[in-house]
Amino acid sequence: MDTKITLSFDQKIIEKAKDFAASQGMSLSRLTEFLYEKITSSPKSYASLEDIPIADFISLVAEEQAIYKTATKSSKSLKKEYYESRK
Repeated sequence: MDTKITLSFDQKIIEKAKDFAASQGMSLSRLTEFLYEKITSSPKSYASLEDIPIADFISLVAEEQAIYKTATKSSKSLKKEYYESRK
């Protein structure tokens, strides 16, 4: 069963990712699902994001080194911030 989620990315990254997904004959949603499946299906656990092996084709999507931002805010404040940004 598919479940919808909302994600926010830099517009340039989205455009490149869509192009890449299309070149592979899939939608951006299916590409994202594929990547999440690869990350979460591994029998070993990862201590940090840097421990996750990233295939070469992911490098094709990104121009620069990935910067991982982790939120220290509560989910309530993040939700409020999100809705205010949509006004």
